[in-house]
Amino acid sequence: MCKYKFLGIILLIVTLSICKLNAQSLKIITENDIRNGIEQTKDYFPLIKGKRIGVVANPSSILPDHTHLVDFLIDSKMNVIKVFSPEHGFRGKAEAGEKINNSVDKKTGIRIISLYGKHKKPTKEDFNDIDIILFDLQDVGARFYTYISTLAYVMEAAAENNKPVIILDRPNPNGFYVDGPILKQEEKSFVGLLPIPIVHGMTLGELAKMIKGENWYPNDQELKIDLTVIPVIGYKHNYIYKLPVKPSPNLPDFESIYLYPSLCLFEGTIISVGRGTKSPFTIFGHPKLNNKKRLDKYAKRNTFTPHPIPGASLKPKLNGQLCKGFDLRKVARNYKTQKPQLELKYLIYAYQNTDNKEGFFNNFFNKLAGNKTLQQQIKSGKTEKEIRNSWKEGLESFKRLRKTYLLYP
Repeated sequence: MCKYKFLGIILLIVTLSICKLNAQSLKIITENDIRNGIEQTKDYFPLIKGKRIGVVANPSSILPDHTHLVDFLIDSKMNVIKVFSPEHGFRGKAEAGEKINNSVDKKTGIRIISLYGKHKKPTKEDFNDIDIILFDLQDVGARFYTYISTLAYVMEAAAENNKPVIILDRPNPNGFYVDGPILKQEEKSFVGLLPIPIVHGMTLGELAKMIKGENWYPNDQELKIDLTVIPVIGYKHNYIYKLPVKPSPNLPDFESIYLYPSLCLFEGTIISVGRGTKSPFTIFGHPKLNNKKRLDKYAKRNTFTPHPIPGASLKPKLNGQLCKGFDLRKVARNYKTQKPQLELKYLIYAYQNTDNKEGFFNNFFNKLAGNKTLQQQIKSGKTEKEIRNSWKEGLESFKRLRKTYLLYP
């Protein structure tokens, strides 16, 4: 018996060592360590010169000197006809869920077509006066981040109208791990169009190749598309990329982007993730959350009160109410001590320590989770380990498929 107990201890030590090694092998990089697709002008300028160009862009579509892609193209005498803008708008002033109308860019006079709200997919008329689409958005690596859906709709429309697409690729700041349940077809929506896990571990260029190769178009069509991906030079998947600009108003820093895949599930519950504070997606809480029980050695108990502020001037969840919860910024800063994974313990803790269990989840949760199962698992008291075990088969299958489309080691 002692022999087996000893072997068990050794196995545990080896497992913990491997987890720690995986975390410690991560390296934080900045824009100075790589060259993004936008910088590879010798590779894409010949493809767009003399063409009428439609650009899919937002404030993250910048060069290292922070010159915007559209301004750069115009200065380079390229014929930019129009801009297609995703959620949050072209210049990034719109908030999550805010309606965005078509407009004209004040700086350049170029027409802006919104790809959010009812008009998620470009029409034939939108493409009538352009020859090629240049796509440059900064993703954050979570399935429910809507730039992935915008990519899928743009590719579908381009394939239907025989318009080539060029992706100017950028690193995935959460590209160092793959985790979470695979999206089920019945939960398909704009916050989840593709049958991929919550954390997919791919860049938008790699995902574009996967959409093309697997015919994963929003309307389930088999289409042919002229796709070119301009890759990032110097990027690897075990790098954590610190973005030079915030990709959307409520992801202002490294900590919020690192925690976003795990905390965004709270958007489908009564719990606030700090919208309307200076720390969105790094804190969570609720007026009736009992936060006296220890959560994590890096999770700090705190209180906060959401109020309308820039980036959350629309009435935030629990507006004006004192919320009790946790500050997780130290969790993100100590990433080297943890195994990279989608953390369910925050969600489970909040459910078990809030007295409103009946109304804890809302109708949006299953869309974010990508299935009806996760909510039921949490309600029935399943442990995090039991829930994670239910993902194994789907994750292993996805990882095999993912390998065929990777551009980076």
